[in-house]
Amino acid sequence: MEIVSKILILLVAIEHIYIMYFEMFAWETIGKKTFKTLPENLFTPTKGLAANQGLYNGFLAAGLIWSLFIGYTEWSTNISIFFLGCVIVAGVYGAISASKNIFITQALPAIIAVIFVFLK
Repeated sequence: MEIVSKILILLVAIEHIYIMYFEMFAWETIGKKTFKTLPENLFTPTKGLAANQGLYNGFLAAGLIWSLFIGYTEWSTNISIFFLGCVIVAGVYGAISASKNIFITQALPAIIAVIFVFLK
């Protein structure tokens, strides 16, 4: 179970690295393809806001990756649960405030990962 939980944590981290990338560096290209409901004329003026969101996603990814390198099992577990919990809260909030798909794409993978962390 430990290997499965680490793989799931890594997958959630990779997802947030991708989100960080497109929000910080490709908002006007990938962002437009991802958020099709937003009017095209909003992407340029919201570039700074998206970059700020991307930075936070980068912090989530960094915390999850950090948890994989902690030598003490108890600390590794606690840190991974904290950052997965942050992803879950952000995903639930995003589903309520922006799009229900955010629950499936962000919160659900983190929920599955945290279940496996508890099972190890």
